[in-house]
Amino acid sequence: MEILFRDQYLVAVHKPAGLLVHRSPIDRHETRFALQEVRDLLGRRVYPVHRLDKPTSGVLVFALDPATARSLGDAFAGGRVNKTYLAVTRGIVPPEGIIDHSLSEEPDRLDGAKSSPAAPQPAVTVFRRLAEAELPVVTGRYASSRYSLAELTPHTGRRHQLRRHMKHIFHPIIGDTTYGEGRHNRFFREEFGCGRLLLHAAELSLPHPASGETLTIAAPPDRELARLLDRLGWLAAATGRGRPGMPAPP
Repeated sequence: MEILFRDQYLVAVHKPAGLLVHRSPIDRHETRFALQEVRDLLGRRVYPVHRLDKPTSGVLVFALDPATARSLGDAFAGGRVNKTYLAVTRGIVPPEGIIDHSLSEEPDRLDGAKSSPAAPQPAVTVFRRLAEAELPVVTGRYASSRYSLAELTPHTGRRHQLRRHMKHIFHPIIGDTTYGEGRHNRFFREEFGCGRLLLHAAELSLPHPASGETLTIAAPPDRELARLLDRLGWLAAATGRGRPGMPAPP
């Protein structure tokens, strides 16, 4: 687990794809959790203040004491934390735009029964296209397949918001087995050897719990994602040259 930032108040790590943040009854078979791994790494207790979905990689922050956990929790709940994600999507997304589409929260049920969805809640995501590619591969009714690298900024924190919003505008995220398209997911597994969800929490800015100053923490794409982006010719666009907080590729 790579440490991206640490001081006496908090620690930020680079969570790999496929790792739960903490123990969940929904994934009873899992034995590895980011929370425990960071505790073991630091040799001390840490406190979760937000979450990343299991298949999502990138910046994950833990507090190092209860007071900091409350402060950071309030910042997340109050919308004072800015998050930026990278996503590989099906199709060519518009150059930029805003997805303003309410989402219903549907809690998981351990007994397998479906619960009644709650009333839709406001959900807003801003997106920007960073790169695009057209590959001479047939995955449907067209003679080629088109994909985009998009920068996604959620302005609300609904469950699976980015994945559901990108599906809503007909540009699902590659590797998404819930909201995506199987034929494109299969193509990326077979062609690129990449079966993970291609969603990465690249940058997070929050008010420091002690100073109040803005702290920006960045996580470059991990090795597997960087290899894929390089094959598509997108690595420079993803690692930013011009994007604050994102180092240039080596």
